[in-house]
Amino acid sequence: MRVYIETTIPSYLVARPARNIVQAARQKLTRDWWRLQRSKHILFTSQIALDEAAQGDPSTAARRLEKLSGMELLELNEETEALTLDLLKEGALPATADRDAAHIAVASVNGMDILLSWNFRHIVNATIQPALRRVVGEAGFTLPVICTPEELMEEIYEQGNQT
Repeated sequence: MRVYIETTIPSYLVARPARNIVQAARQKLTRDWWRLQRSKHILFTSQIALDEAAQGDPSTAARRLEKLSGMELLELNEETEALTLDLLKEGALPATADRDAAHIAVASVNGMDILLSWNFRHIVNATIQPALRRVVGEAGFTLPVICTPEELMEEIYEQGNQT
């Protein structure tokens, strides 16, 4: 499958171990997916993700960028810009979530099968996905399946190969 990697994925990969049990579990799931599943997919990202990954502590930013290196960059063009604006204008996402809207737009316009993220506020959020689907569909595109690494690990967990 064609998988768009949003910024939270490399962030979880390189973060210091979290004290919060939920965050720690998400970090482990992300590392497991990265190690066991990523080679089964074609990975893509965008300049938006690179720009976000480059922010913050220079050492951590460099490690995030290293995780994104080698992935094909999806093009930011008039269609992605227009869909980003539609997602915001139609209220599918708040105006402050312009980068999140851009991730969704880039993945949709470029026909990604999956948008992989841990952003539950504006991306992996079942309550907003109907609005996202509607706006993306009205623009003539298909919203990718939006999920977390955990959801792409199910096959391994079902086979009893948990790590």
